Amino acid sequence: MSAETRTVAGREVVVHDDEQAVADDGAARLLAALAGAQSARGLASVVLTGGGIGIAMLRAVAASPDRDSVDWSRLEVFWGDERFVPAGDPERNDAQAREALLDAVPLDPARVHPMASSTPGHAALDAGEVELTDTADPDQGAEAYAQELTEASARLGEAAGAPGIPAFDVLLAGCGPEGHTLSVFPDSPAVHATAPGVVAVRDCPKPPPTRISLTLAASRAAREVWLVAAGSGKAEALGRAAHGADEVEIPLAGLAGTERTLWLLDRAAAADI
Repeated sequence: MSAETRTVAGREVVVHDDEQAVADDGAARLLAALAGAQSARGLASVVLTGGGIGIAMLRAVAASPDRDSVDWSRLEVFWGDERFVPAGDPERNDAQAREALLDAVPLDPARVHPMASSTPGHAALDAGEVELTDTADPDQGAEAYAQELTEASARLGEAAGAPGIPAFDVLLAGCGPEGHTLSVFPDSPAVHATAPGVVAVRDCPKPPPTRISLTLAASRAAREVWLVAAGSGKAEALGRAAHGADEVEIPLAGLAGTERTLWLLDRAAAADI
C-alpha cells in the first residue's frame, strides 16, 4: 500500500506501511529539505534525534543515492536531547548518529554541536572537549549548550526562531509511549519550563535518569518540526496529542514548527489518529 497523507489539527500526517518505509521516506525528505535550505540561504541546520526510528532514518540517508545533494560542509548539526553519560558511550545520541551517518559524510567539525557528556570537567562541544569544572554537572552542560545555540544563532545570520535559539531548518523528534518527546516527560520540571532554552533533566522514568534537553519552546523555534514514530506502543499517546491533549500531560502535543509540523508514522503508530 502507498503512503496516506492527511491533515490533523494543523499537522501534516504521513502514514506508511512499516517502520522501514518511514525511515526511507524521512531520509528522502530530509535530503531534499536540507538541499533546499542551502540553495535558499547558503547554510542549512538540522536537529537530530535518537531512538530506533531516528537512527534508522540516518542510516537511510547514508545509503541514499542522493546523499551528495547536500553540501555537508555547509550543514550545522545539533541535537534535541542527550543522555548524560560518558563521552563516546554507545547510548549517547551523538555516538549513534556518528556511526549511522555523520562519520560517513564530509562535515565541518566546527559545525557539529553535540551536547555535554558526563565526563568530569568536560562538555562535548564543537566536536571536541571544552573544560568546564572539576565535576560533571548537567546544569552546567545545559548552560554551555544554551551558549552554543546563542553563538550559532548569531553566526547563521538569520532571524532567530526565539531569543538565543537558531531558526533550525528541520528539527527531528521521536516520542515515547507515555508521550515524552526530546527528554521532556509528562508533568516534569522540563515540561513546565516555558522559556526557549536548554535544561538539565533528572529522575527520568526511562533510563538513563539524567539528560540534557531543549525545552518545547526552544524546539518550536524550528521552521519545520518532524516527529518520526513507529509501533503500536506509540499509538495512544499520538492519538491523544492529535486530539487536543495538553502538552503538560502529553509533551509531544507541544511540538510545532513555525512553517510546518510533519508526523511520519507507520500504520501501527497511527492507529488512534
